[in-house]
Amino acid sequence: SLPRGPAAGAAPARARASGGRAPPAAGDAHAIAQACASVDGLVAAIEAFDGCALKETATSPVVRDGNPGARLVIVGEAPGGEEDRRGLPFVGPAGRLLDRMLAAIGLARDDAYITNIVFWRPPGNRNPTPDEIATCLPFARRQIELLAPKVLVPVGGVAAKTLLERSEGITRLRGTWRDYHT
Repeated sequence: SLPRGPAAGAAPARARASGGRAPPAAGDAHAIAQACASVDGLVAAIEAFDGCALKETATSPVVRDGNPGARLVIVGEAPGGEEDRRGLPFVGPAGRLLDRMLAAIGLARDDAYITNIVFWRPPGNRNPTPDEIATCLPFARRQIELLAPKVLVPVGGVAAKTLLERSEGITRLRGTWRDYHT
């Protein structure tokens, strides 16, 4: 289950994600994200947002795919090259694996909502920096809050550590149920 709570913990989470300080754009992102009353409005706000330097080097924003009414939300770390070209999350090799994994449990891509922590491709497919994560995190958190999924699946170490506010590696975090608080 995913308990719902106030977004009061958002500022400390932003600060932790960027090593103790939130980049200036993170505060803007938080205010913009909180002002969005719908997923479509939030997606438009993300696409218009100029506070993340990754936008300058990316081909397109990669915000979402799938069904906004789904009970399952899957969150990756950031788009790769194929995702950047197509503007959709999880369409490259990792996406093909995700599709097979969903099929193995009787689900299709339309049975889930798929997004990322960071919405623009980091150059060379490097991991997003703490500042990039902190800048985009308010949008990711608001997206989850608006979607109100029954099950939230962070995919990969960056997504899991960021959303769960944990420092353990993915090997220690995987395979266990955890509560997520917005």
